[in-house]
Amino acid sequence: MKCYFIADTHFGDERIRKYENRPFPTTDLMDQVLIHNWNARVAPEDTVYILGDFGADGDETQVLAQLNGTKFLIKGNHDTKSNAAYRNAGFQEVYDHPIILDGFWLLSHEALYVNSNMPYANLFGHVHNSPIVCDYSSQHFCVCVERIGYAPISFDEIKKKIQEASES
Repeated sequence: MKCYFIADTHFGDERIRKYENRPFPTTDLMDQVLIHNWNARVAPEDTVYILGDFGADGDETQVLAQLNGTKFLIKGNHDTKSNAAYRNAGFQEVYDHPIILDGFWLLSHEALYVNSNMPYANLFGHVHNSPIVCDYSSQHFCVCVERIGYAPISFDEIKKKIQEASES
């Protein structure tokens, strides 16, 4: 059983496809590729944390049943349904605020302030392709789909890149 992370899938969102210059000619194709990439990487017994903006303020939750894994949602600014609605759609749990995983990993939609004196690392989304934020450092990792190849990234990969950044 593995653990994965992803943010800002924006299933069904024509606007984000255009705003972020996603490499898909249609929103339907974008969704199909995201679903395919997800299921090619994630097994049914795996866990996936979605760090916000799963869909496009609409009825995108029908996509959830097509995705492998046990899914947890840290709500983002486009996740506007009630927590109960997301749970009823198939999320194992839904969080309105950042959570701490394993006493060290801060999981949030938007980047949180961390510095070298803090005993945490932040995994987040929200910034898409913004050049203001780098992909990762010794204390953060951005899991926006545009930065991770439009597929969930494993926790092991994240830990390895953060460790490498710590050593440099």
